Amino acid sequence: MKSFNELNLNKNLIIGLEKQGINIPTEIQALTIPEALKNKDIIGEAHTGSGKTLAFVLPLFHKINTEKREMQALILAPTHELVMQIDAQIKLLAKNSEIPVTSLSIIGDVNIDKQIKKLKENKPHIIVGSTGRILDLIKKKKKITAHTIKTIVIDEADNLLDNTSSAMVKDVIKTTMKDRQLMVFSATINASTLSTAKELMNEAVVFKSNKTVSLNPNIEHIFIEVDPRDKFETLRKLIVATNPDKALIFVNKGYEINMISDKLNFHNKAAFAIHKGISKEQRQNAIESFRNGKINILVSSDISARGLDIEGITHIINLDFPSNANEYLHRAGRTARGKNSGCTISLVTSKEKAAVRIYEREFGIEIKKKRLYHGELK
Repeated sequence: MKSFNELNLNKNLIIGLEKQGINIPTEIQALTIPEALKNKDIIGEAHTGSGKTLAFVLPLFHKINTEKREMQALILAPTHELVMQIDAQIKLLAKNSEIPVTSLSIIGDVNIDKQIKKLKENKPHIIVGSTGRILDLIKKKKKITAHTIKTIVIDEADNLLDNTSSAMVKDVIKTTMKDRQLMVFSATINASTLSTAKELMNEAVVFKSNKTVSLNPNIEHIFIEVDPRDKFETLRKLIVATNPDKALIFVNKGYEINMISDKLNFHNKAAFAIHKGISKEQRQNAIESFRNGKINILVSSDISARGLDIEGITHIINLDFPSNANEYLHRAGRTARGKNSGCTISLVTSKEKAAVRIYEREFGIEIKKKRLYHGELK
């Protein structure tokens, strides 16, 4: 395995990483960073929790001219949580490395005039944001100076380059100079995403595994067969049996999330509901309480499956089975971050058992059937 020194990174960056306890690059970092430093356009696929954020943040730090107070990089991400996490990583690295790179997060559902004021005052080197709001600010002339952007990063590309979002992403890219660098990362890159990304790039360097899409091998996969009417009671018993340090519970129907959370709290399980219907502040407070252990259960829609990086999630519980393999991948990937281990448990109805076998084949995993017996999972 290469060291960060061998990747020709700035010494201050290596010192900054050591303060985070990061000493050896992950596979995706070792593969992509040397090419990114040569200003190549890059497409990178790697399983969740494999260090993709630093794979693009480190080259940005290396290349940004901190003597210029101008916007030099743009990072697009599909959810508010992911935008905040990437921005937090940039700020942490700037502090630890003592490299004065500045960043600003720009998301929708926030007062646009306040954002314009911050952009004017701070002139950040890196903007991390949601595509729609960034496009709005580029169109409001001189709010985001697209001509000074040297690098664009598209994170969770399978989401941002799908048919519904790709037009806006392309519009953002068109506003920048022809010689800008474009980097695209995702846990899964299908043929359609790959084709769209290549169209936007100049001779892209592709790091895509030809093997089965990978899930972290440190995740144990289990399913429990249930009658739909017994789902909540099974969930309650499952939480007692597994006693998770931190559990993320996924519910498919948005309107049921609050109900599940309320029922868990009624049974003295500290839970919080996170979904599109709550405010940005409530979402941030919930995630912070979950992160620091004030609550140990988060009940969620798929919004937090995207890029949510919280240390120490021990259990993913699919109260409702994910409707496709990609959803299973992103949900399961919230546990076993880095070298940690974790467990994904799905409550499956008789109609959904066929999908279990499909996901096993898709990911080359075994999803073991277990049952709750006398308060234990066996």
